Amino acid sequence: MGKARFGAIALAALGLFPAQGAGAQDFYAGKTLTIVVGLGAGGSADTLVRTFAPYLRQHLPGQPNVVVQNMPGAGGVLAFNYIFERAAPDGQTIVFSLWDPFAQALGNQGLRARYDQYEFLGGISDIRVNYVRTDVVPGGMKKPADIAQAKDLIVGAYGSTDVAGILAHLSLKTLGIQHRIVTGYRGGSDVFLAMQRGEVNAHNTSLPTFRTRSKGFIDSGQGMGLAYLTPSDEKGAFKKNPNITDMPAFQDLYREIHGKLPSGKDWDALNWTVQQFGEIAYVGLAPPKTPAPALEALRSGIQKAMNDPKYIEESTKRNGLPFDYVDVQTGREVFTALSNVSPDVLETLRGAIGAMGAAK
Repeated sequence: MGKARFGAIALAALGLFPAQGAGAQDFYAGKTLTIVVGLGAGGSADTLVRTFAPYLRQHLPGQPNVVVQNMPGAGGVLAFNYIFERAAPDGQTIVFSLWDPFAQALGNQGLRARYDQYEFLGGISDIRVNYVRTDVVPGGMKKPADIAQAKDLIVGAYGSTDVAGILAHLSLKTLGIQHRIVTGYRGGSDVFLAMQRGEVNAHNTSLPTFRTRSKGFIDSGQGMGLAYLTPSDEKGAFKKNPNITDMPAFQDLYREIHGKLPSGKDWDALNWTVQQFGEIAYVGLAPPKTPAPALEALRSGIQKAMNDPKYIEESTKRNGLPFDYVDVQTGREVFTALSNVSPDVLETLRGAIGAMGAAK
């Protein structure tokens, strides 16, 4: 059980998580809840929400119809703008999707609201992995460290602030691997298809997606997990994940190639991004001024659905491990922490965004 899930249960036990009031108990009776996903069908965010939606329905009072609507565009930002600007604040339309911390941290004008202006409903933490085509080196890769022999890798991405693209870019840049970026894909499934076609040969995705959608590609020997991303603390210490034995932690891969732990501006920016995005990857948000009974019902419903034993069993079966729920307090703290990023990290991230924006 992750610390976020444990924290949510503890908050509920202490009475710090809102109990359902009379208004929340019948708010959704006879209604339809639309969940907007900011990326295309078939991607990790879409699959996650469609798997989760039936459990959320069961735990919402009145058991409303639940509809999942894909709204890809602008690297996922379009969906967040829609929720903030156009969706009625009636509790019947929310977004649950990958969020874009860079868009806010770097002042991207495409995102027309700060995340703390929305009503936070709940979220999910994530583990990100880099994977590559094995034919990127002559004779094919036999182990992850063989990536050191690769040249002219092509990274697939959605847009200039796509977290997956930036994580892959910063990882390869830190490792010293020559590469370029191709943007314009509509979601992770599009990038994966490009991987299969051979027009892209490096990508970053979630561990659950790597273990499900990419399984056949990996098992066939066409692809290989390069490294999973886990943050280091200020002393350079990092925690290995006991559930991941098919690829090294990024720090171990770097040490095998370079004989030391990673350091430098690119690594600092990568490490901050992993800290930021790993704590909360998928966010559930409602429009400002959403009625309190709706917020109460949604927050409680998401918490209960995430801790539903049947959902935990299904998500573990699908992904190899359960998702960790992120409670409202933690989500708000993560959004607040966006303003504390160091100037050096921001400068490096702007360079990465510039490289992504210049990609064709």
